Amino acid sequence: MTKLNAELASQQCGNLSTDNPALTQDEVSAYLPQLAPEWQAIENRAISFSYTFKNYYQTMAFVNVIAQIAHQQNHHPDLLVSYNRCTVTYSTHSVGGLSVNDFICAAKINAAQKL
Repeated sequence: MTKLNAELASQQCGNLSTDNPALTQDEVSAYLPQLAPEWQAIENRAISFSYTFKNYYQTMAFVNVIAQIAHQQNHHPDLLVSYNRCTVTYSTHSVGGLSVNDFICAAKINAAQKL
């Protein structure tokens, strides 16, 4: 885990409202390299990563880790789950795009995946 990813992973999500602006393209471009290189920005409105596993059991165990992180941070991703793949997509609906919370949670998932 990179130092920057560790710094993001150690942060906690904050409460955001519609008064908070979404991150700008420059801000997204600054945060994205702090994650694993497989995370991709989608039209500057979401970030996504598809994890692959050996079997369904490992996939579901990973989904449960994500559920715990989401519960602790009160920030929930969209998940697409299949036999050996889980695609995680984050965006912050209240701001209409990406927020730092998306990057914090993505970094926490990266850190948990490495355990």
